[in-house]
Amino acid sequence: MNTGIIIGLLIPLIGTSAGAACVYILKDNLSDRVQRMLTGFAAGVMVAASIWSLLIPALGYAENLKHLSFIPATVGFWLGILFLLLVDHVTPHMHLNDNVPEGPHSHLKNQSLMALAVVIHNIPEGMAVGVVYAGFMYQMSGITASAAFALSLGIAIQNFPEGAIISMPMYAEGKNKNKAFMYGVMSGAVEPVGAALTILFSHLLIPAMPYLLSFAAGAMMYVVVEELIPEMSHGKHSHAGVLAFSAGFSLMMILDVALG
Repeated sequence: MNTGIIIGLLIPLIGTSAGAACVYILKDNLSDRVQRMLTGFAAGVMVAASIWSLLIPALGYAENLKHLSFIPATVGFWLGILFLLLVDHVTPHMHLNDNVPEGPHSHLKNQSLMALAVVIHNIPEGMAVGVVYAGFMYQMSGITASAAFALSLGIAIQNFPEGAIISMPMYAEGKNKNKAFMYGVMSGAVEPVGAALTILFSHLLIPAMPYLLSFAAGAMMYVVVEELIPEMSHGKHSHAGVLAFSAGFSLMMILDVALG
């Protein structure tokens, strides 16, 4: 694994860490309006990344199937949805604007459960980065170093608000800044680990690459619909979240097309 790929795998974690570092800069917790905007932005990035960086390459890689080229993308997409649905059910967690935890009963505090929710939806992001870099390594049609970097950068940008959304409330509830920062950073640590493991075993799964690409897309879309869209629409003035979603979608689309 060359240096460029290693940097690409670490970029999303850098985005999360930068967001978590807001705990050293901002005095007050993020307002509901700001949280909706940041969540909407993250959702827009993830939807655009699912389409341009994952589903379109999956369809292109299966073009030898001609009019049946949709099969790998569809099957992989549904497997990603069902995988995250299973993870959602077996892992205790809590969404941003909820007061009731989901999944199995746990004695963890609410902020820890919220961090687990972020970890859950970071799993497909790590897989997405890993599978795209694997596609580049094995010279898959349509996947270039620039396209892989665009995905890493886009996810890093949407990870910034996630780091802040984890660290700031923890500080507001009494944790010291260093602990709050580390919680924010650790919520994103699963991404480079998941990406590296995906690359490590990718040589065994080259024929299944379109399934892997669309699997990551399905898992990311599950997170968007299950978690991010409800959070960005919570409360009054949800149009702020919609506008932020559109901005995130546009930015990721521009990055993917311009750098790809």
